[in-house]
Amino acid sequence: MLTKRIIPCLDIKDGRTVKGVNFVQLRDAGDPVELAKIYSDEGADELVFLDITATVDKRKTLAELVTKVAKAINIPFTVGGGISTVEDVKVLLNAGADKISINSAAVKNPDVINEMALEFGSQCIVVAIDTRNVDGIDFVHTHGGRKPTLLKTQAWAKEVCERGAGEILLTSMDHDGTKAGFANEITAEISSMLSIPVIASGGAGNMEHFKDVFTFGKADAALAASIFHFKEIPIPDLKSYLGREDIAIRK
Repeated sequence: MLTKRIIPCLDIKDGRTVKGVNFVQLRDAGDPVELAKIYSDEGADELVFLDITATVDKRKTLAELVTKVAKAINIPFTVGGGISTVEDVKVLLNAGADKISINSAAVKNPDVINEMALEFGSQCIVVAIDTRNVDGIDFVHTHGGRKPTLLKTQAWAKEVCERGAGEILLTSMDHDGTKAGFANEITAEISSMLSIPVIASGGAGNMEHFKDVFTFGKADAALAASIFHFKEIPIPDLKSYLGREDIAIRK
């Protein structure tokens, strides 16, 4: 059985880690390099680093900061934000990233998924999908959640899988920062229909939420930010709890 992964997320703005609610009301959460090292030492399985305003500000992810974070940790590391070309990916992989995450660029030009997967291998390519439910229908949003699209989330998830994405990072904008639990229904729906792993994101508030997203939500990994940044749930305690609940996790 494949083990489930616990993934802290560093949302970066102006070189600092930030966290908000429903993608707004951002507050400072600390130095990304220091936090990355703490999570690596505590037993996080992977780390995700998202430069959340890179696409909006029309600039590239800070490769220099990526290098500093990569040097501080010994776990796999995914970087996203403002990535739109094969050359962008090359720069970040050379800077120390293990995988890259694309969102807005993939929606704008879906062929870029095929190009990146062909050049670097599917295992390097994560497609992030920010989804919001509008009148009972799940729609994809881009540009850090600021721009709604007409793409239905389930159909887009299927397409990115077929185009060669190795993983999907599914963030529920409705649940983000609420600490009311993950969006288990849509996570389960997408996990069940795809052959690639799905990382659930948005809504973690307690340890039971992680158990629920791994069982009811059928997620392969669970990502969280504020509960880790503000020391509400230590990663070793979370892993011990999940182990007691018979969830297969990495020690």
